[in-house]
Amino acid sequence: MKFVDEAEISVEAGKGGNGCLSFRREKYIEFGGPDGGDGGAGGSVYMRADPALNTLVDFRFQPQYRAQSGRSGAGRNRTGSSGEDLTIDVPPGTSVIDTETGELIADLREAGHPVIVAKGGRPGLGNTRFKSSTNRAPRKTTDGEPGEARRLQLQLSLVADVGLLGLPNAGKSTLIRTVSAARPKVADYPFTTLIPNLGVVRLGPERSFVMADMPGLIEGAADGAGLGFRFLKHLSRTRLLLHLVDVLPTDGGDPVANAQSIVTELQKFSETLATRERWLVLSKVDLLPDDELADLETRLRDALDWRGEIHHISALTGAGCPQLCETLMQAIETHRERLREDADYAREQQGLEREMMLEIGRGKAKDTNHA
Repeated sequence: MKFVDEAEISVEAGKGGNGCLSFRREKYIEFGGPDGGDGGAGGSVYMRADPALNTLVDFRFQPQYRAQSGRSGAGRNRTGSSGEDLTIDVPPGTSVIDTETGELIADLREAGHPVIVAKGGRPGLGNTRFKSSTNRAPRKTTDGEPGEARRLQLQLSLVADVGLLGLPNAGKSTLIRTVSAARPKVADYPFTTLIPNLGVVRLGPERSFVMADMPGLIEGAADGAGLGFRFLKHLSRTRLLLHLVDVLPTDGGDPVANAQSIVTELQKFSETLATRERWLVLSKVDLLPDDELADLETRLRDALDWRGEIHHISALTGAGCPQLCETLMQAIETHRERLREDADYAREQQGLEREMMLEIGRGKAKDTNHA
């Protein structure tokens, strides 16, 4: 199935049914009076996250959605039937943005109750409603109101605990293959990863987290170069970022300069995302002797003003991977516990995600590399 993470659709709620103009006509009954019923309400359009979905590809082929209109009222005070609501299923992690106003209508991160995106029209009133002591035979009715119509932009951001960030061939795909059951393509040339990949890292029966592998970034991504820039929005829903630095790039480049370029492109994409917790990981450490690794680590700390820990791994041999995964698991478990117990922390995290989604959806983050 083709991976599509953006789509634009039109939704239109149903029109309310018209009110009925009718008078009671029965044998042996004089002055029957008005008996026109109200119309039915128009159906609304809802969106719901469905865990069985992982792409927006269907919306490329079906971009228009309309809920059912309400039926008109009838005599004998019969109310028209209401239009059926329309529920549209989308993958978890989908943001729904009004293209005209830039408003974030819904953030469907987890499966749950449907969220209304277009409200159905109110029904019209039959002439019975206008009967009074001074107007015993009203001929007045009202028409149903049109349903709400919107043009919506759907943006899918994969939900993961850890996001991998780095240049092409930094070892991201090899790492996720080593620590999870995911099997992204691995080769000795750049851009083998063309779409995001998710892998579940299991450390025990009830201890696991989700890792997301993104296409590699290159310098100039903010101007449309390479593949990875348009997928950076998927990192907005991650708990933390793993910045992988190849200690011995195949193109002979400087690992320090490479690391600096990734930080620059991340800041260009989203200042909010650049504040996300980020860990520095040296990959392919089996290719350098210890003294050269120590020198590289010193240069990285100076160039990036890095004060945190720097992790060493070799995804090919597995060295350092179990320790890294255990440390990640502990950090994620702490984060999950705080979300449950600290309401202020949970609101802060939700606010950051919302801010990033708005920033991306309104075009403040430069995403000039289209599919």
